[in-house]
Amino acid sequence: MTGMNAGSYDVAIVGCGPVGALAANLLGRAGLRTVVVERDVAPCPLPRAVHVDHEMLRLFQSAGVSDRIAPYLQAADGHLHVGADGNVIRYMAAHGGPKPFGWSNDYFFYQPELEQLLREGAASIPCVDLLLGTVFLALRQRQDRVELDIGGANGAATVSARWLIACDGAHSPVRKALGIRLDDLDFDEPWLVVDAEVDGPIRFPPVGGMPADANLQRLSVMLCDPRRPATLVPGRGNHRRWEFMLLPGERDCVMMRDETVRALLSPYLAGVPHRVVRAATYRFHALVADHWQRGNIFLAGDAAHQTPPFFGQGMCHGMRDVANLTWKIAAIAKGEAGPAILASYQLERDTHVRAVIGAAVEAGRYICELDAGRAAARDVRVRAASRQRNGETAADLIPPLSGGLIARDTLGAGERFIQPLLTNGRKLDDATGGGWRLFVRSDAVVGQPTRTPQIVADALADGGAVLSWLDARSAGAVLVRPDHYVFGTATGSGADLLKRRDRMMGKPLETMT
Repeated sequence: MTGMNAGSYDVAIVGCGPVGALAANLLGRAGLRTVVVERDVAPCPLPRAVHVDHEMLRLFQSAGVSDRIAPYLQAADGHLHVGADGNVIRYMAAHGGPKPFGWSNDYFFYQPELEQLLREGAASIPCVDLLLGTVFLALRQRQDRVELDIGGANGAATVSARWLIACDGAHSPVRKALGIRLDDLDFDEPWLVVDAEVDGPIRFPPVGGMPADANLQRLSVMLCDPRRPATLVPGRGNHRRWEFMLLPGERDCVMMRDETVRALLSPYLAGVPHRVVRAATYRFHALVADHWQRGNIFLAGDAAHQTPPFFGQGMCHGMRDVANLTWKIAAIAKGEAGPAILASYQLERDTHVRAVIGAAVEAGRYICELDAGRAAARDVRVRAASRQRNGETAADLIPPLSGGLIARDTLGAGERFIQPLLTNGRKLDDATGGGWRLFVRSDAVVGQPTRTPQIVADALADGGAVLSWLDARSAGAVLVRPDHYVFGTATGSGADLLKRRDRMMGKPLETMT
């Protein structure tokens, strides 16, 4: 182990799963000295998370790893829910639609590959140290530092950092060391998860009311069958996942037996060559930490919250966490903001997470309905609601930010800003750079020099996409944060937006609401 001198780091990260590894890439790209403490020398060889959305691809862009990762992803067509009557009750399409954020709405991946690629990206950054095969033992908070006791094959050591981010999973030793409680949102259902490599198309039961453009092989299909709810998820390459709800009285040890798994898979795979990679039971939880910050220590990912998997947002939540947190830490480290801005982390993310968990729990409750009569009534209700939300996608589940570091009295504040494709084939972020950006109309340019880049919307070769965005909000300027969320809009030049941003970046803790 090298690079473990006390006081030598800006940020320490515990856990190098996808969330911790993304944090290391983002911090390293910002030039912060970062150490990552990870128990396992190699990524877990088993698939766990399987889905990312367009926002994660945009974050990979920001972290400089999208070109490395994109070839290992499989774009998907969306989500389909099938009722007890065998007919479609909800369709959240992603195929063939617009791509306002620069990427397809949904992708499937193989987690061991993704973790390795993110680790390789972090390892290539000189200011990032990966301490693999190293375990977290204890921590102490000093006035302005966090000391971390760690151990590995070469013995014990202490590292010190100004900030610590705990990305150490659902059983987070850091969270437990801090005594932080999890708020139970009252969802706890046991499911069997089966991953397999399948050499051929799988069979589906007949599905009525299928949209003409829907391809079951490329959709995440939720069978809301009261006899046994199940999910069928495509993966990259020949990887497939099934999730089967355990019925009352069924025991985990019995459900994981080879013969039980074969019986559950047989309707889909009879005669199709395949190999089961793993079969394990999980409890799908809805939990959120009551505190995400203790001094200079922060929780992120599963350490901070756990989400039922019905829309594939669990890992995405964690990546949004570190995208939100790392740019703020970088701003403080570079003297561009005061430490009080970190109070906006939980304020912004907790509300966001609870909104999406609420949608997942709502779906989970109707998916897990085992009473035939109530399931029939559910089909009618969900189908009617889906018709009213015609054209919805999973991206619509993610609400705007509602508070924190945004000018929330302006139109568009808290929304994710668009990323159009330019005529030269580049995406907007690649052409305009990261960090804060002020997009303005040509007649609304701030007259004096600004530290924040001004991008004249009229001059963008984006087919008028940014101008149309401004038109829809009657705005002359929009200020976009480093995590691609809108700080706010202005009818004029945006000079007042920059001043307002600068004031908020130095607000005292008690006024960050």
